Amino acid sequence: MKNKFMVGCLIAVAIAIIVAISIYSWGVRSYNNMVKMDEGVKASWSQVENVYQRRMDLIPNLVATVKGYAAHEKETFEAVTEARAKLGGMVNIGEEVLNDPAMFEKFQQAQAGLSGALQRLMVVQENYPELKADQNFLALQDQLEGTENRITVERKRFNETANGYNVYIKQFPRAFIANMFGFKEKPYFKGTEGSEVAPKVEF
Repeated sequence: MKNKFMVGCLIAVAIAIIVAISIYSWGVRSYNNMVKMDEGVKASWSQVENVYQRRMDLIPNLVATVKGYAAHEKETFEAVTEARAKLGGMVNIGEEVLNDPAMFEKFQQAQAGLSGALQRLMVVQENYPELKADQNFLALQDQLEGTENRITVERKRFNETANGYNVYIKQFPRAFIANMFGFKEKPYFKGTEGSEVAPKVEF
């Protein structure tokens, strides 16, 4: 009887150890996956920053070229310069933005303001045949268009990476580990208000 009790206790202890090891292993694996996915979101974010930086770098040359042909379009140049200045250091920004939806929204609005100003600048060139034939302008225009396309692609990739991470940390029971270790939901890039309506351009 005593032997049976001892065997029963040993089996219970062995089962408890196996369960504890399994839970620990699952917890470690889940934590490591969260770290990996969080780093994936950061890497994707850095690609978004890269293409935004490329656009920022192109703007001064683009404005200077257009000014050479359309110096009196002062209001348009000021709008572009002001929109670029408003961004300040908001191209390469810390990862705290990824954990703060309000800051992320502010970043997105600033970039949208610059996009709108650049669209107005590109409309200006329609009125200047000489500018449309300028090789420097054409090269800058091509680079800017390519950069805008890359911005769209990288934003889409960021959203996909953030979505995978967000779903993972919200699933039960991983949500407990996420809360315990401070893994927060990442915000998404959204279409700017009114972007579903094509802009009306009149000359």
